[in-house]
Amino acid sequence: MTKTQLFAGRASMDLAVKIAAKHGTALGNVIINTFSDGEFQPSFEESVRGADVFIIQSTFPPADNLMELLLMIDAAKRASANSIVAIIPYFGLARQDRKDKPRVPIGAKLAANMLAAAGVTRIMTMDLHADQIQGFFEVPVDHLFASTIFIPYIQSLNLPNLTIASPDMGGAKRANAYSKYLHAEVVVCYKHRKKANEISDMLLIGDVAGKDIIIIDDMVDTAGTLTKAAAIMIENGATSVRAMTTHPILSGDAYKRIEDSKLTEIIVTDTIPLAQQSAKIKVLSVADLFSDIIKKVTTHQSISESFIC
Repeated sequence: MTKTQLFAGRASMDLAVKIAAKHGTALGNVIINTFSDGEFQPSFEESVRGADVFIIQSTFPPADNLMELLLMIDAAKRASANSIVAIIPYFGLARQDRKDKPRVPIGAKLAANMLAAAGVTRIMTMDLHADQIQGFFEVPVDHLFASTIFIPYIQSLNLPNLTIASPDMGGAKRANAYSKYLHAEVVVCYKHRKKANEISDMLLIGDVAGKDIIIIDDMVDTAGTLTKAAAIMIENGATSVRAMTTHPILSGDAYKRIEDSKLTEIIVTDTIPLAQQSAKIKVLSVADLFSDIIKKVTTHQSISESFIC
């Protein structure tokens, strides 16, 4: 039987430790040697010859996180690993999935190409910003969904007038999937941006009066969209507003915006470690889910039954 070995990059070490513990194994030993100019070199300090190697690393900024993952994949390939699976809980550059104006790159495709060139044989990730990114890869992609974790939490709240909301038109499909499973109504916010990370207008589509709202999204960056949506919903008579976002990027003044917002709480996962703690932010771990999928992949079982919606 082929040996399974788990390793982690520095950006996802805390999550990787949890995944390894759930899997019933210890993380493999990796040393990152750093030169005085900032260049770094990962080194596997144990043999991976003939092994199924899983490397856990989210690729949020800085770009060093992606480069570190690429170097670890290359090192495993050159050390004769049997297979190399990149577990990327948060796949960075995913917002660059198409040309939305002339003379811009498709960053997600470029990242996919680099991972393939490095020698990856499989990708595991969660809640891609755009589903079509799976098609950028020529290797299998296991696309996991945070709904497996979020829906049981929603059910535990026992909200009397639950309504699911999408913060924008692009997220309507995701919100609709939640609403169907939970037999809840759905509302949508229409937002218009003049430039990235800055909303100029937002319009609420649907009735929120007397409702307990849960906004569903794949990521929260500056928190401008979520906090503005929460304020509009409260102004229109919502009883409470919560948000569930898989990837807590939380850049700029995001933490302050959340603290000052009308949100009751924001529920996130640990695909990206929090830069600071907040009484309004609750973290649910994805470690159990990734551990379960690792076991199913290594034993050639179907993973579809692991998903709720």
